[in-house]
Amino acid sequence: MTPVLLYDGACGFCARSVAFLLRHERAPGALRFAPLDGRFGAEVRARHPGLAGVDSVIWLEPAARDRAERLLVRSEAALAASAYLRAPWPLLGRVARLVPRALRDRAYALVARHRRRLGGAACLVPTPEERTRFLT
Repeated sequence: MTPVLLYDGACGFCARSVAFLLRHERAPGALRFAPLDGRFGAEVRARHPGLAGVDSVIWLEPAARDRAERLLVRSEAALAASAYLRAPWPLLGRVARLVPRALRDRAYALVARHRRRLGGAACLVPTPEERTRFLT
């Protein structure tokens, strides 16, 4: 199973971010996507009560034989997604990891707080091939 990025489906900035990921993927099909307020998002939050009140993208790596399901939020989720993109994004993600997480998360929170004004209306129209990668 591939990683899933859960995002605010009603946010234009978030929709544009998902479209950016789709355009710049290193290996098309390596990621899946799900709106936070959809059925899949609700199931993830039910399994992880600590996510209640988290206003962030969520990166989910499914459980494997040797480890439990792994979740990342805020800047860690964004940096995990950058590893799936073509150059120069993975390198920029590694450089960004040199910045302490508290500072990265503060910058993330600033953008997240204003994301609705930054993105306009939510309008993500995936191609038929991409649509199969979106979970409800």
